[in-house]
Amino acid sequence: MTETLTSQGAARPDTALAASAVDLTKTYGKGATAVRALDGVHVGIESSRFTAIMGPSGSGKSTLMHLLAGLDTPTAGRVFLGDVELTDLNDTALTRLRRSRVGFVFQSFNLLPTLTAEQNIRLPLQLAGSQGDPAWLRSVVTGLGLEDRLAHRPGELSGGQQQRVALARALVTRPDVVFADEPTGALDSRTGAEVLGLLRRSVDQWGQSVVMVTHDPVAAGYADRVLLLSDGRVAGEIEDPTPEHVLERLTGLGAK
Repeated sequence: MTETLTSQGAARPDTALAASAVDLTKTYGKGATAVRALDGVHVGIESSRFTAIMGPSGSGKSTLMHLLAGLDTPTAGRVFLGDVELTDLNDTALTRLRRSRVGFVFQSFNLLPTLTAEQNIRLPLQLAGSQGDPAWLRSVVTGLGLEDRLAHRPGELSGGQQQRVALARALVTRPDVVFADEPTGALDSRTGAEVLGLLRRSVDQWGQSVVMVTHDPVAAGYADRVLLLSDGRVAGEIEDPTPEHVLERLTGLGAK
């Protein structure tokens, strides 16, 4: 799919999109207590690029990521993964699509403690009933420096090593998009920088598309592009961001 919209949040013209949303609205609750988390958002996530989503608390950034990833359903509007409209899929089809075409990295790692690192990495393949590509698996494991950790269980790994396993698990199916939700939030600054560098490398070396929600301007500095949200709407974007520029823009939005 290519994007020809020129509004804020849209991709550059004639650019292939890994994911996109059109007039996306999400409301929680009803009546006087209803909260509109997203309000008519148009977004294009470009393929083979690293996109960060940022904004003040309550701006809708996590809601947007969950909708783009097919983890939640919109109140109105349309969501696409490539050319596939997620809002057209039933629950079974959506689950199958997520297993094969979407990867996830969470702040809390979400590894199964009784499985080894290798078993955790292979879990998406097992759920999809696939053997995967052995050469690709070796490339991912080697590229993330996990060769000597495959027999270890999560409790035997450091936080940084656990997040590397989580990233390998996200990459093993060669997904269209990897969605990372505050992936360095539970890590110290040095280990967080290593994980961000690996996300950056997955884009530069493997052509992966990465979408990351973060509150950290330093983390956003690893991205190619930052989408800014405020009050459930796209409030701007930054190409080739630096931490200083991101912080300046966030301060202007009232972020703390």
